[in-house]
Amino acid sequence: MTRLLLIFLSVVSFSNPASAITESQRERLDQFAQKILEKKKTAAGYPVNQDTSLGDFYAWYMKHEMYRVAMNNVGDPYKQSPYTLNTHEFEQEVVNYFAKLYGFKEGDYWGFVTASGTDGNNHGIYFGRKYLESKSSVKPIIYVSAEAHYSIKKLADVQNTDLRLIKATDMGHMNTADFEKQLDPARPALVVIAMGTTFKGAMDDQSAIRKILRGKHRGPAYIHSDAALFGGFLPYVNEEAAQLVHQQAQKFDSIVVSGHKFFGFDEPIGVFICTRDAFKNLNPFDVPYLAGAVPTITTSRSALGPLKFWWKINSISLEDFRTAARNSMSNAEYLLKSLGEAVFGYGKTLTQIRFFLSDRPNI
Repeated sequence: MTRLLLIFLSVVSFSNPASAITESQRERLDQFAQKILEKKKTAAGYPVNQDTSLGDFYAWYMKHEMYRVAMNNVGDPYKQSPYTLNTHEFEQEVVNYFAKLYGFKEGDYWGFVTASGTDGNNHGIYFGRKYLESKSSVKPIIYVSAEAHYSIKKLADVQNTDLRLIKATDMGHMNTADFEKQLDPARPALVVIAMGTTFKGAMDDQSAIRKILRGKHRGPAYIHSDAALFGGFLPYVNEEAAQLVHQQAQKFDSIVVSGHKFFGFDEPIGVFICTRDAFKNLNPFDVPYLAGAVPTITTSRSALGPLKFWWKINSISLEDFRTAARNSMSNAEYLLKSLGEAVFGYGKTLTQIRFFLSDRPNI
């Protein structure tokens, strides 16, 4: 049956799918494209970089007719896959680039290119849960700031893991006094660090959180850094900022970074990286026809995303990324000064985020 299915799939062909698009449908698509490009000129408030700079990539893609190939990055990017139409070699290089950028010890990490920041958070919680379960029979508790990304609440529910929301300060950071109060010393702790909350851009005090864990907590702990918002930005600002997402300095077990927020992509994308110690505790669920384990929750994965990410980090220099980071900071300051402090109350963080203390829906 399997052989018949493979033969069937290999010969399926659509004669000319483009002919199925009618003139009116093409006109609709053209109008949609025009509308989106016009809206791009005034799009503001959502933390994405509209300078995608992928024209040369798509020119290469079209030149070689890569759209004729059904690629799939299913499986472990660090293992040979029976499905050879993949971009695992490029995905490895993307992960290696960011592992070095985020201060992981050479050879002591594993990772993959994600579909989004939430995809990475899902894996951070899953990897953390499996790690803690390998250390204790007691179920872990997820601790996260009330102003951290909303995906954590959803993912805790999806993974059926107890969640404790920690109060946030007025500036959006985790209230460490409340964290210490709510921390259960007898149950494994899975702490999610917010490195840039969505609205205020707040970054949790990692040093204070680690100190509380050392002083009060007696069981195993796992720290996941949700750096989806600022993880792409911080390493290029200066050494002090880079230390905030440096694994050996901050002792987190895993980290996720969005690609579409700072680097600029035409679709959601991200990178997840963890230590080898976190990786080795997964349930392998051996998949014979894929030559072993599939460590990701997402099985079939985009092969195009890693290729675009590889193109991005190889076509833009380190100094250009640094310049972009500095420009982002200066643009945020310019916006604030231009609007004037008298217009609205505002909050200011150490990053690009400037937020208005207003509940007016039209702002």
